[in-house]
Amino acid sequence: MTTTRDVDTPSSRRRRDTPSRRRAPHGRRAARGRRRSPWRTALLVTLALVVLGTAGLGWIYLKLNGDISTFDADGLSRNRPDAAASKGQNVLVIGSDARTDGNAALGGGSKDDIGRSDTAFLLHVYADHKHAIAVSVPRDTLVTIPPCKLPDGSWTKTQTNVMFNAAFSIGQTQQGNPACTQNTVEQLSGMRVDHTVVVDFKGFAALTDVVGGVKVCLPNDIYQNDLNPNRPTRGDRIFAKGEQTVSGQKALDYVRIRHGIGDGSDIGRIKRQQAFVSSLLKQIKSEGLTPTKLLPLATAATRSMTVDPGLGTADKLISFAMSLKDIDLHNTKFVTIPWRYEGSRVAVVEPDASDLWAALRADRTIDGKDASGKQGKHKATATASASASPTESVSGEGVSVAVYNGTTTRGLASEAAQLLTRHGFTVTGTGNASSRQHTSTVVQYGPGLQTRAETVAKLFPGARLEAIGGAVLNVVVGTSYADSAAAVPTPTAVPGSVADDARSADDDLCSDLTYGAGG
Repeated sequence: MTTTRDVDTPSSRRRRDTPSRRRAPHGRRAARGRRRSPWRTALLVTLALVVLGTAGLGWIYLKLNGDISTFDADGLSRNRPDAAASKGQNVLVIGSDARTDGNAALGGGSKDDIGRSDTAFLLHVYADHKHAIAVSVPRDTLVTIPPCKLPDGSWTKTQTNVMFNAAFSIGQTQQGNPACTQNTVEQLSGMRVDHTVVVDFKGFAALTDVVGGVKVCLPNDIYQNDLNPNRPTRGDRIFAKGEQTVSGQKALDYVRIRHGIGDGSDIGRIKRQQAFVSSLLKQIKSEGLTPTKLLPLATAATRSMTVDPGLGTADKLISFAMSLKDIDLHNTKFVTIPWRYEGSRVAVVEPDASDLWAALRADRTIDGKDASGKQGKHKATATASASASPTESVSGEGVSVAVYNGTTTRGLASEAAQLLTRHGFTVTGTGNASSRQHTSTVVQYGPGLQTRAETVAKLFPGARLEAIGGAVLNVVVGTSYADSAAAVPTPTAVPGSVADDARSADDDLCSDLTYGAGG
């Protein structure tokens, strides 16, 4: 049934279309409300865009998170260097030659081959976040590999005088053993590694594609048998002499070439890899290090990258990358650990190597600048070689010794191991002593080893000798050593033997690309 109220008559329409005087105030409020309507609409649109944008960014981050692989941090050493030794950050970058997951198509070899570290460098980002230095470690370097965790949960014994790249292969898995390589670098340098990044062939090739290629330079023409010496013929020319831009497979071929340039050594290849990374940094810097530019890079990288848990999320990874944006190309240096040939292998040269690590722990740049971020924090009181040891004449050649921390001061065993190594001793391992209450340093020795123990004791003023059973030679450092180690003068700079061979990220593209004959 229809009421009078529901009937739409001409008079009722006139009454609705002509507000009465009593409704005027409400009408004015309504008019004001209508005038605000466009702003409300704009606000709603803006909010909608923000929500959609955030959702889109969230989707990107979720996608990146899904692509990031992390390795097991339980495999890290139980006796690591003190994190407070340097205010800067140390990032270990490992190039893996694993052939799994499609990498065999790019790098050749069997897809079932175990992972090896084809290249590695430790990037030290100074505390002022304006300087950085990358220290390359040749894969054939003879080092001590400390105990490392195997896939079955057990731990290996310390290995001495073995090739550096063997650490990544411990466990014989296709994914390699990044934690073991990190342990080895910490043992070698006495520096705590904050983050480790492993990049395989695919990840490397994808990075170069995303940035639109990388400029490189060749000192001479390169042919197919330079990349694969097993070829019966020279093959086609794959690189012409001079500057060119490479990406993808071509970029990978460039950094892998060892033969056909200079003496064909891995040292020469390291020089070209350093030049390549420098050029890559230039390209990224020219594009601008912004989140917008970083996302495509991060997308490409995370698909074929394994990182430590500390970089295991997209926000952590991008945040770390953004923390590097203020580092100038000229202040980004590339060096190689002091080395010499020992037969077909590479030996670390001391005391230069230990002086290098000590300078980095003190946040000293190549030219001696204090890059700790706090002026006057590290006052140079001696030359770089002054920190070599209390007694320069001590030689530990042919003497093997284990080092144990008998205090609660973290990283002390690693520091003592560095002292012994720089004097030629072979350190068979480091760890914590059963008692952590030692005030003085003790050199323990088995039958027939007293003379060697006395030689070791010369490096530890006030140390006492203790005869024990077994064919062992141990150093148990006490708080007296902790006090003396703290008093060691800070090096003024990276050793000259290292600095003279350094490359800056802004150096000429074609400079210093060979080593040895023809270089």
